[in-house]
Amino acid sequence: MSGGFDRDRDDFARGARAIIILPEHGLNPRDADARLAETAGLAEAIGLVVVDKIAVRVRAPKPATLIGSGQIEAIAVSVRMEEAGLVIFDAALTPVQQRNLEKALEAKVIDRTGLILEIFGERAATAEGRLQVELAHLDYQAGRLVRSWTHLERQRGGFGFLGGPGETQIEADRRLIRDRMARLKRELEAVTRTRGLHRDRRQRAPWPVVALVGYTNAGKSTLFNRVTGADVMAEDLLFATLDPTLRQISLPGIDKAILSDTVGFVSDLPTQLVAAFKATLEEVVSADFLIHVRDIAHPDSATQCADVEKVLREIGVADTTPRFEAWNKLDLLAGDARADVEGDASRRDDVMLISALAGEGVADLLTRVAARLTEAHRRYTVTLDVGDGAGAAWLHAHGEVLGQHVDGEHAIYDVRLSERDWDRFAVRG
Repeated sequence: MSGGFDRDRDDFARGARAIIILPEHGLNPRDADARLAETAGLAEAIGLVVVDKIAVRVRAPKPATLIGSGQIEAIAVSVRMEEAGLVIFDAALTPVQQRNLEKALEAKVIDRTGLILEIFGERAATAEGRLQVELAHLDYQAGRLVRSWTHLERQRGGFGFLGGPGETQIEADRRLIRDRMARLKRELEAVTRTRGLHRDRRQRAPWPVVALVGYTNAGKSTLFNRVTGADVMAEDLLFATLDPTLRQISLPGIDKAILSDTVGFVSDLPTQLVAAFKATLEEVVSADFLIHVRDIAHPDSATQCADVEKVLREIGVADTTPRFEAWNKLDLLAGDARADVEGDASRRDDVMLISALAGEGVADLLTRVAARLTEAHRRYTVTLDVGDGAGAAWLHAHGEVLGQHVDGEHAIYDVRLSERDWDRFAVRG
């Protein structure tokens, strides 16, 4: 593929050659090599071929180009030598910086947000997911109409850029984007209401909801498949899961629970995506218990953990929501590295060591989760009509029936329930 710059060419085609640039400010706690490797993984997740990875030191960001002219010249040499048509900056670029860099490098330039949006656009499998991605993409694109090419939007099947009488092209584009965003928001509000009704129905049923959260590629879907027997896509690929998946499971002492697999988080997650995916992430906000799956073999595991906790706070997950950290990929550790991790875990009561792939520690994790879900249960006496089979089944499914007897037309149950389940039982129906 030629490195000549053509604004109308689709540089996101599989097999396109890309160069990763990491501007280092000295503020990011991540190791530069690990950060470059992660961004390369993001690019490879949509079939791009990463031909070079370059870290550049930025002492004082340039308003026009972010990096210095000498650094731009060195990158331009690499673009020509590698015949790269795409340069990905692992940073946030302003529209002006993006345009100036494209001219200087004679290649298409995108930033981290643009790359993640592109991945989400390819991966969205449900109607809701596609709506959320398009809304996030339009919100991002609205501030970048200084550029002349719009092929990505047309490729998405979204809208045609046709101006009305007396309008400049940019004014027409902005008006169309605003109109389209308004329609998408209305459609997503309807989705949110429907999801809320389903959630209310589950809570009245009710079954405890356990949500898997974690950094992308931490192994959530592998754990989900191990526990549920499902076949959710679980590859060694960033953002393999985008749309949420829910399955009914049983836990020790709990006949029915809902396990939710969610989209993986990532550092510097675009604010447009956090906002657009809020309806989906409400499953996490309303969960009874969180399992934070961590890739404990990853060199940046601690920083990834902090990134996940930051996003959880942004979407409104309460610090009081009970949770465990499942330190996953234990099978990748050996010798001193494994001993160190086991020592760290032994000093915490909210950590379980597992290998979702091999199954090691998964049964113990589920036992601990069930114990936490039931530890606050209290004892209640419940009186039902003898013929209330549904009520009796509910008590057996969601509580621990310690004893029962019949008194005339009434069946009296001695049952242990959580306070939340007791409240749900009181309003059932």
